[in-house]
Amino acid sequence: MPLPSPPELVCPAGGLPALKAAVDHGADCVYVGFRDETNARAFAGLNFDDAALAAGVAYAHRRDCRVLVALNTFPSPEGWPRWTRAVDRAAAQGVDAIICADVGLLAYAARTHPSLRLHLSVQASATNYEAINYYRERFGIRRAVLPRVLSLAQVEHTIAHTDVEIEVFGYGSLCVMVEGRCALSAYATGSSPNCQGVCSPAKAVRWEPLPDGMRTRLNGFLIDEFTGAERPGYPTLCKGRFDVEGSTYYALEEPTSLNTLDLLPALIAAGVRAIKIEGRQRSPAYVAQVTRVWRAAIDRCSAAPSSFTVDPAWHAELNRLAEGQTQTLGAYSRPWR
Repeated sequence: MPLPSPPELVCPAGGLPALKAAVDHGADCVYVGFRDETNARAFAGLNFDDAALAAGVAYAHRRDCRVLVALNTFPSPEGWPRWTRAVDRAAAQGVDAIICADVGLLAYAARTHPSLRLHLSVQASATNYEAINYYRERFGIRRAVLPRVLSLAQVEHTIAHTDVEIEVFGYGSLCVMVEGRCALSAYATGSSPNCQGVCSPAKAVRWEPLPDGMRTRLNGFLIDEFTGAERPGYPTLCKGRFDVEGSTYYALEEPTSLNTLDLLPALIAAGVRAIKIEGRQRSPAYVAQVTRVWRAAIDRCSAAPSSFTVDPAWHAELNRLAEGQTQTLGAYSRPWR
């Protein structure tokens, strides 16, 4: 019996240096965004203008790596032309696919650029094969990125009932909300990740030095206090520490990173076609390190899945990069069920 096809390694690029780092360290695909709210990482200093994207596409294609453009936010009525122009810009640059969540934008792309490959964003929250097949029938999507709320058994069930390629998240930060539907950020700052592409926008962040540490606020809300021995995290309401009935702790979600290296044989056996690394807001050095580890792991597992073991050095390296320096299998593993 032939071995299952190895999944593609899909890596983040918040700028041209990160794109080159991903390509040079073994990514099969890189995903990027434009410098506006059409993507869900619209932070100052990140993302691509047309010139940078052209350079990135050329660099990647020369090395047999594909480029995907994330247009994964939901357009406002007054902003609709900006989103459709983003589709046109991506198509004109010769990118390999666009990643969309909004049905109107998918319809526009399918109608206007019928040869442009369409991927369904995780932001669409398509959690079952019926939803995915609907997007295939209506818009011709070729791949769907599953939300990080499904167990491994649910992933397997979805793959068994659709011809659409399935991509899952393998490593990176987690969110307590259902894939970006963050009422907390909108409540605190007036900016929504799903509409404006920002979670805890930098203009709302304040760092207040303490005699032995740091206090962080988001638009006036006290999010956390760190001692001098702690590494301050970026202030988001979902991962803040709060006083709850006399105890101070992470009331909503502890900072941790998803890491599915141990599940790699099962993901490949299930027919997962792509494994995604989260982190377009992270540095080129981060991208290089994570890509290098995952490239080695996928290659080893694909060559001999029955004897695959995770190199302890891989876990150690990824743990140094993880939020809170802790890792989890997330919803993929639910031993209590």
